[in-house]
Amino acid sequence: MKNRLSHRDYQDMAIENHYPNDFGGLEEVNERLQCGKFFFGQGEYKELFFKGIHIGYGTLSLKKPMRMEMECDYQSVGMFFTFSGKMSTTESQTNLYIESMPNQHNIYFVNCFQGHTYWETNKNVQIFEINLIPELFLKYLPNHNKRFRAFRKNIEKGEICVLSPHNHWITPAMQWIIRDIISCQRKGFFKRVFLENKVTELLILQLEQMSESTQAMCANLNSRLVEKMMDVKEYIETHELGSCSLSDLAKFAETNEYTLKKAFKQVFGTTVFGYWNQLKMAEAKTLLMNGAVSVTEVAKRLGYKNPQHFTTAFKRTFGSAPSKVNQL
Repeated sequence: MKNRLSHRDYQDMAIENHYPNDFGGLEEVNERLQCGKFFFGQGEYKELFFKGIHIGYGTLSLKKPMRMEMECDYQSVGMFFTFSGKMSTTESQTNLYIESMPNQHNIYFVNCFQGHTYWETNKNVQIFEINLIPELFLKYLPNHNKRFRAFRKNIEKGEICVLSPHNHWITPAMQWIIRDIISCQRKGFFKRVFLENKVTELLILQLEQMSESTQAMCANLNSRLVEKMMDVKEYIETHELGSCSLSDLAKFAETNEYTLKKAFKQVFGTTVFGYWNQLKMAEAKTLLMNGAVSVTEVAKRLGYKNPQHFTTAFKRTFGSAPSKVNQL
C-alpha cells in the first residue's frame, strides 16, 4: 500500500509513503512524523496507523497557491476535517470534485485514487484525517436513509464517491475527540484501544450530523460571514472572555449581536459563550489527566470560586466527576 504526492516541476522531490496491508496489525500503533521545509512550503504532518485505521494530521504553510498531483493504490474511506485553509481535490477518472473549507468535514471513498489537489495560501492549511479500510467502516454505516444506502452500494462496487453532497460544520464535540486523539500519551495495546474507541466516537458524530434529520445544520452561509465567525473562534481561543461582552465580539467581527449569535451557532453548533465554556472544560480535562494539578487547583485556575460549581459543570460536560477523569 502506498500513496504519492508530487508536482510536475519537482518530480525528483516527490513524497511517497508506504504502509503495510490494512495499515498494519493489532499489536502496536505505528507512528511517523514528517516536518521541515518541503518543495511546496514548510510544516509538519504526523501519522498513526494500525490494523484497519490510519490517522494523519498537520499544518502546512505554502509559498504560493499550488496544484499537487496525488495518487494511491488502495481502497479507503476517508473522514476529512479542515480546520483552516482552503483546498480542493479532483479525481482524474470520474472528475469527482471535493472542496474543503475552514471548519468543515465530510466522508469520502477512494479506490486507487489518481488526481490532483489545489491548495490556496490565504492561511495555513490545518487538516485532520482518518482513513479506514472499507470493511471496518461498513460495520458502522446505518441503512436507515437513502444517502447511506447509496454510499454503501458505491463502496461495494468500488466507485469513488462522497457521502454528503455538501460539507458539514465541525462541532465542538468533534474537536474534543480530535484533541484527545492528538494528545494521547498511552502506549502499546492501551493506545491502540483508546484510538479505536475515539475514531468510532468521531465517526458516529459525523454520521449523526449527516443523517437526513439534521440537514438544517448545513444551511449555506455567506463565505465572508463564515470567515468572520472563524476569526471570532480564534479570538475566543486566544483571549480571556470573562470581561468581554457579545457587543465587543460583534464589533470585532464587524457585525451586529444578532448576526453574531445566529451565525456562530450555525457554524459551530453552540453559542459563543457555550463554546468558550467547552474550551475551559477541555483545558480542565487535559490538566487533570496530566495528574500534576488537583481538582481544587484546576477550578481556581479556570476562575471558579467554588470547586463544587466546577465539579458540576465538568460532570454536565463529560458525564463523570473530575476525580474520575482517567476513566473517560
